[in-house]
Amino acid sequence: MKNVVLSFQHVLAMFGATVLVPLITGIDPATALLCAGLGTLAFHLITKQKVPAYLGSSFAFIPGILAVKELFGLPYATGAMIAVGGVYVVMALIVSVIGIDRVKKLFPPIVTGPIIIVIGLILAPVAIQMASEHWTVAIITMLAVAFTGIYARGFLKFLPILFGIIIGYISAVFFGLVDFTPVKEAAWFGLPTLMMPQFNFDALSIIVPIALVTMIEHIGDIASLSGVTNKNYFNEPGLNRTLLGDGIATALAGALGGPANTTYGENIGVLAITKNFNPRIIQGAALIAIAMSLIGKFGALLSTIPTAVLGGVSFILFGMIASVGIKTLVDSKPDLTNMRNSVVVFVILIIGIASIAGEKNNPAVIQLTEYASLSGLSLAALVGIILNAALEIFQPQWASRAVAKLSMKKQLK
Repeated sequence: MKNVVLSFQHVLAMFGATVLVPLITGIDPATALLCAGLGTLAFHLITKQKVPAYLGSSFAFIPGILAVKELFGLPYATGAMIAVGGVYVVMALIVSVIGIDRVKKLFPPIVTGPIIIVIGLILAPVAIQMASEHWTVAIITMLAVAFTGIYARGFLKFLPILFGIIIGYISAVFFGLVDFTPVKEAAWFGLPTLMMPQFNFDALSIIVPIALVTMIEHIGDIASLSGVTNKNYFNEPGLNRTLLGDGIATALAGALGGPANTTYGENIGVLAITKNFNPRIIQGAALIAIAMSLIGKFGALLSTIPTAVLGGVSFILFGMIASVGIKTLVDSKPDLTNMRNSVVVFVILIIGIASIAGEKNNPAVIQLTEYASLSGLSLAALVGIILNAALEIFQPQWASRAVAKLSMKKQLK
């Protein structure tokens, strides 16, 4: 019984964020729960049941999914997720061949921090548009999330999204924004709405480059898990296996018509509180999520959540994503008076944030086809990684010696 309760805590922690992505993009929330559960189990199988990670819907793909949905339809977005999973598989093979340390050098904090900041900021217009459906409800939802996150204690502190959605939903009922007809008409039990994936090059070229960003997110989460549990998962079962597990989970989600999966920071927080690192607890949570996805009326109830409620939650959530990027950058204490560091940081930020103006007003675009282009998040990540690596390779010897001396002085202090 204790293990069931611990598993349910993990379900609550991931629930708000996992269903928010499909609600924003138009994917069936029940399908997202099913994919999260199955993906988590696949991840555990591939990582030899050694990594206590839960996988849920990835926020990084929201801009790409919305773009592909508008141009071609959702089936092409979910089809692209299968290709994203393939990219992870290829990266897992590369890690196996060249080693973990060389791969990690491609993603220092001066690259990962600004990229995470960009993820949060480019989603800002989405939050504004959703909240504008009913600003009063959006503000109530926003305040509920904020107060829970600030004043709640213990495990409740990790449920601000869920509490925000509940309070926002109640206020939306009061304002007459909720139609319960879908709940009345839905069956008690049944399969989620699965979607046959479709493919074209334009859709792939919009979504697949985002895998660069989510792999950075994956490496950060594995590092956090290693720190919380005091085990080095980079070495055992190995970064190659965790990347492979994440990739297979994402490909599986795409095949079923769900959003891409990724490791979840919310569940890492639960691990830190409970100090119970047994992977079987997470596997239990995955089974509960799968069971929830098969309750038809529950899925219908999720579909009635008004857009304004999602907008209020998104205001906080997207801002929190940006703040995580800022924290990543600040914690590494980069010397931004050093031109080499500042160039990498500012180039990523400028290219990424420029996309907020929209494709027509954004000159930082590499047009791939009539519909597809490399811009915004994908272009910022690609340019940042390449620029940082190039500056590292071509750094003058005298500069390398100066950095080494400075590092030695800091250690002596």
